[in-house]
Amino acid sequence: MTNHLVFEVGTALLLVSIGALLAGRLKFSIIPFLILLGMFVGPHAPKIGIFDFTFIQSSEIIEFFGRIGVLFLLFYLGLEFSVGKLIRSGRSIVIGGTIYVVLNFTLGLVYGFVVGFPVMETLIIAGLVSVSSSAIVAKVLVDLKRTANSETELILGIILFDDIFLALFLSVMSGLLLSGSTTIIGTLISVCISLGYMLLFFVIARKGTPLLNKLLNIKSNEIFILVVFASLFFIAGISEKLHVAEAIGALLLGLVFSETEHRERIEHMVMPFRDFFGALFFFSFGLSIDPFSLGGAVWLALGAVILTILSNLIAGLISGRKAGLSYKAASNIGLTIVSRGEFSIIVANLGLAGGLMPILKPFTAVYVLILAIIGPLLTKESKNIYNMLNKIFKWDQSKTQKKSDRSITKKNNEKGIETDL
Repeated sequence: MTNHLVFEVGTALLLVSIGALLAGRLKFSIIPFLILLGMFVGPHAPKIGIFDFTFIQSSEIIEFFGRIGVLFLLFYLGLEFSVGKLIRSGRSIVIGGTIYVVLNFTLGLVYGFVVGFPVMETLIIAGLVSVSSSAIVAKVLVDLKRTANSETELILGIILFDDIFLALFLSVMSGLLLSGSTTIIGTLISVCISLGYMLLFFVIARKGTPLLNKLLNIKSNEIFILVVFASLFFIAGISEKLHVAEAIGALLLGLVFSETEHRERIEHMVMPFRDFFGALFFFSFGLSIDPFSLGGAVWLALGAVILTILSNLIAGLISGRKAGLSYKAASNIGLTIVSRGEFSIIVANLGLAGGLMPILKPFTAVYVLILAIIGPLLTKESKNIYNMLNKIFKWDQSKTQKKSDRSITKKNNEKGIETDL
């Protein structure tokens, strides 16, 4: 097997490049392309006649690609995350984010119990349906030139709030699933260790910034990136030893570095690695999926997809209206944040690492594939969807009527006519 190691890596990179080029040509999210490619050429790939599509067979490579990809994705997320940024973003974002997370998580819990999943599996299902794909959402907003729209600030705020929820959720679930404890007290201790570990990094981010600024004041880019990467992998390894998900360690380190004056330099140097290993993460996820195992998860995933679209639209409408936005802008929020991707897969992988039901993998694969494809389309067609909904709920009509009533009142007042309007 080792004799073919370079060939396997080269084949994987070539296929990922083809998937990326194809996605770019179609101006679409790269995520579903890479997952499908991985499924098509992985260990479970079908053999059609004399053609054997099983090019990638090394389980070590599959696992390595996935783990490195997760570390870079979460590390970069941590660099973008800031408690201060959330506080400065305003009350409407906190309210909107809370509505979004609570509604999605609650409906996810209900769905998990209704379809008969055990408690832990239900919690994982609720978690993975609650986290939107920051990568897809950001890309769609840029591609559709909606960054200046009135609702975009709230969309980004909800995404940020969702990321905070993800960090807390992963910390708690790491304590529950990875500690190996079978007693209630032992489980509570593990959860407390996870939360305490997370709190420690928050303290370091707030109090240790001056020292970190000095330590990272390195002129050589070569040495600088070596120090950053060494810190990343070391902290991820320490986290794993403490039964905290290594991805959480990466996120927390990113959070610490985000408070330093070197944040932009780190972002600039890490971004290519994030994109490279992030692409390999989705590809490796596809490699680990048996296409013939998807059948049993299709209907489960379709139900979750329908629930997610409805809950996102409702959450977007409520959040947008509470923030004083129009019904059209509010509906755009719900239709933009419906995409699911990297973080749903990370949540599912945590459940699988904790020994939960294997069906979580095909369920997540189908769920992410559908929403990674449908999500951008819903955003693109948001105007037509709003017009269709408006015909049913008469939002614009009631708005026009109110304007007309105010206009009549104003004219009558100018003429000295009393009115009951």
